[in-house]
Amino acid sequence: MRHLAEHSAQGAFSAKDIADEYAIPAEALAKILQKLAKQKLLVSQQGTNGGYILARDPRSISALEVIRVIEGPVFITACSSDHRDCSTVDRCTIKEPLRKVSRTIEEVLEKLTVWELTEAPERALAADLVTLRG
Repeated sequence: MRHLAEHSAQGAFSAKDIADEYAIPAEALAKILQKLAKQKLLVSQQGTNGGYILARDPRSISALEVIRVIEGPVFITACSSDHRDCSTVDRCTIKEPLRKVSRTIEEVLEKLTVWELTEAPERALAADLVTLRG
């Protein structure tokens, strides 16, 4: 997603192009790109100059959207979402703190956009520090 955002002016990129650039197995990446296209985060273009492009402005695509499509829901532990298999749910003292941590991580990922991932690391770090202090 970052690659497509950084190079959007160059048009569509094939799964093979991106896989070669980042030394990722092409088959695995193709499956991920297909998932992203199915969920309308990417557009798949057929033909000689075909490949994938972002379906929306990268400023409007959150990191959380991408992670959920690829990995599913974000949980620190299974107990932060499902208590059925837990034998200590009635006396657990970490359930609520872990739920808060999970919620905070989701909030950060929801605010982080694909566009922000394209920023130079030093600028992104400076922006993060300002946000944390604010």
